[in-house]
Amino acid sequence: MPGLYRYFLAIMPGLYVGRKTLEQEESGVVIVQGGHMILRGRFVSAFMLIFGLTAVPLGSAEIKHVSEYDISLGILPIATASFASEFNSRDYKITGKFRSSGIVNIISRISAETNVIGRMQADKLQADRYNLVYSNGRRTRVYDVEYRNGDVTETTIKPAPRRNPETWIPVTEKDLHAVLDPLSGLIFPADAKVCPSRLPIYDGESRMDLVLTPKGTRPFSTDGFKGEAIVCSILYVPKSGFRRGRSDIEYLKKTPMEIWFAKAQSVNVYAPVYARIPTRMGEVYVKAVKYGG
Repeated sequence: MPGLYRYFLAIMPGLYVGRKTLEQEESGVVIVQGGHMILRGRFVSAFMLIFGLTAVPLGSAEIKHVSEYDISLGILPIATASFASEFNSRDYKITGKFRSSGIVNIISRISAETNVIGRMQADKLQADRYNLVYSNGRRTRVYDVEYRNGDVTETTIKPAPRRNPETWIPVTEKDLHAVLDPLSGLIFPADAKVCPSRLPIYDGESRMDLVLTPKGTRPFSTDGFKGEAIVCSILYVPKSGFRRGRSDIEYLKKTPMEIWFAKAQSVNVYAPVYARIPTRMGEVYVKAVKYGG
C-alpha cells in the first residue's frame, strides 16, 4: 500500500491490466485479479492530491466551502469524494473523504480520510500538519507529516512499509526543504499565477515535482458554478521516495495530463474542478458535481 498521496496523478496511469495472476506491487494504482479491477492507494493518492481542496477565503471571517467529485474510468464509475475547508483570516483546515464505488466494490472496498491544518500566506497555503488514513478492506495505514515554514520536521507511517534498499530511492534531507503538502499545494489565490511552472510536493512518503503549463480556458458548469475554467497540462517528475524501475512511473513521466481550475467567487481563489488522465486502460475522468456551498 502506498502513502495515499504518493505520486500524484501520475499514479493513475498505473491503471493498467497486469498479469493474469495477482499483481503484488503494494503501491500500484490498480491490480487485476481474475479479470477484475481493484483500486489501490496510488489511484486514491492521485485523485486526492489534485482535488483535496476546493476554496480558500483570504482575510475573511471563518467560511466553510464544500465540494463533491465523481471519478470514472471511461463511463464506468469507480469512486466518489467530498472535501470541506474552513478558513479565517490566518488559519485553514481541510478535511476530505474518498470512497470506492461501482465495480470496484465488488472486489475490495477502498476508503481514505485526510486532513491538513496550516496558515495562509500571501501567495500560497503553508501546512503545519498533514494526516492521511488509508484503508483497503481490513488493512489500514496512517501517515502523519509535520511542517515548519515549508520544511518537513517529522514524518510517521504506521505500520511502516517494507522497502527493498536495493531498489528504493530514499528521500534525502535536501528533498524535505521548501515543499508543499498534497492537499493545499494546488489552490491558488485569485491574484496568483494559476499554472505555475513547478510545484514541489511531499506527501509523507514520496517527493515529486508537478510541472504545470497553461493551455487556455474552457467553459465549465456544475452545481454551484458556471463560467470559464483555466486549463493546465501537468507532467509528473518523481524525485525520491519510490521504487526504481516501476513501469507505471516511467509511463507517467512521459504522459501529459490535464487539470482545470475554476474561480470560487465568494472566497476569491482558483481550485480544481476537472481532470483528464490518460491510462493504459483508457481515460480516467474526475469532475466536480458540486462546487461550493
